[in-house]
Amino acid sequence: MRPAEMLPAKLVIGVLTEDKGLVPDVAVSLVERFGPADMVSCWMPFSDTSYYEAEMGGPLFRRVFSFSRLVGQETLADIKGRTNALEDAFSINARRRVNIDPGLLLNARFLLATAKDHAHRVCIGKGIFADLTLVYRAGAFRPLPWTFPDYTEPLMIDFLTDVRRRYDALLHHTFKE
Repeated sequence: MRPAEMLPAKLVIGVLTEDKGLVPDVAVSLVERFGPADMVSCWMPFSDTSYYEAEMGGPLFRRVFSFSRLVGQETLADIKGRTNALEDAFSINARRRVNIDPGLLLNARFLLATAKDHAHRVCIGKGIFADLTLVYRAGAFRPLPWTFPDYTEPLMIDFLTDVRRRYDALLHHTFKE
C-alpha cells in the first residue's frame, strides 16, 4: 500500500505561566507566527506537578489557543522550534517566564511536541518527539496511561472537544465533494 495524502491538522498551543499579564504579548507573537486564533480557552490551573515552579515560580496557569489555519502534520517539529525560540525571547536571565506547548489535533488524536524522549514518544526530527496525548474513541477524547495530568482535566477535554468540532466542520467544508 502506498502512503496516502495526510489531512492537515488543527494547531493548538498551550501557554503556561505564572504571569497572566504576559500572555497577551505572547498571543500577539503566536498570531504573528501562526495566523489568527479562532478559539481561546479559559484560564486553567496547573497544579498537578511542581516541575516548572523552580524555574517559573507559582502558582502556574495555562491558557490554550487554537489557530484557524490548518497545518501539515509534518510541520510539528518546526513549530516546536519556533515556540522554543519564542520562549527564549520572553525569558529573563535564561529563566523562562512562559512554557509554550504546540500540538496537533486531528479527529482521531491529539499530539503534543516535546524535546523530552520517552518510550511512548516518536522522534519527528530536529530533536523533537511527538507525544500521543489523547485518542478520540467512543465519542470522546480519552487519556492514555502517560497523558500529562492537566490534559485529563474536564476543562481541557471540553476545550479540545470544542476545537475538534470546529476542525471537523472545517474539514467537511473544505474537502466536501
